[in-house]
Amino acid sequence: MKALLHRTIPATGEQIPALGIGTYRAYDIEHTNPRWTAAATCVADFVAAGGAVIDCSPMYGRAETAIGELATEFRPRLFVASKVWCTGRAAGHKQIETSFQRLRSERLDLMQVHNLLDVDVHQETLSDLKRQGRIRYVGVTHYHAGAHVHLEQVLRAGRYDFVQVNYSLGELEAETRLLPCAQDLGTAVIANRPFMQEALLRRLHHRPLPPGAAELGCVTWAQALLKFVLAHPAVTCVIPATGNPQHLAELIAAACGPLPDANLCARWRVAIRDW
Repeated sequence: MKALLHRTIPATGEQIPALGIGTYRAYDIEHTNPRWTAAATCVADFVAAGGAVIDCSPMYGRAETAIGELATEFRPRLFVASKVWCTGRAAGHKQIETSFQRLRSERLDLMQVHNLLDVDVHQETLSDLKRQGRIRYVGVTHYHAGAHVHLEQVLRAGRYDFVQVNYSLGELEAETRLLPCAQDLGTAVIANRPFMQEALLRRLHHRPLPPGAAELGCVTWAQALLKFVLAHPAVTCVIPATGNPQHLAELIAAACGPLPDANLCARWRVAIRDW
């Protein structure tokens, strides 16, 4: 098996695999859920392939608790991220401590302010936790282009190690200012919604693959869309949400091979626009 692509975290020079797992909906499960066994297989396969980044949030129901259990034996090999999503300093402290408990870890790799909610208050808390060594990196997130201006302002006003933002062939707004801003500031980028929560896959599934995709080893639209996101030089990691081992294998294959160059990406943008 080919190795997963790796990218560098600008703040430290640490390298992480460029393919991660998002946990929205896919891991909002417990033992009694029929999907539990598949999710357990998915996590094990992900780690076996060299994967590391798993992104959670208190907003995602039972996801933190599920990952805490499913990933316990793999914890030293993982890069686990979560978020704070509430208002007020005291509530933020309490929620973060709950995340540590649910994820069964005394130290997390990345803690992010989710959707910019009370970002100034939580930034101070996360900076304190970083100084204490309880978290390694601090980030800020959003999932909607309407927040990109605010995200850029926050990045320029304070030192964040990571920004997580929606970016896909169907949501290109981050290319205008936010991704260049992250590059200028040396901020790592986690791309979420690479398939627009499957809306992009539903839109394109009956279309032929874009020009040059087959030559890059793509046999599905999911692979082409993933490669497009990874082709942007600002993107450090992309986090499609999946608890399906077959889908994960498809994405791993895409994250191990060559990526489209700038000219091919431009052609893909035109193809999507015309459809």
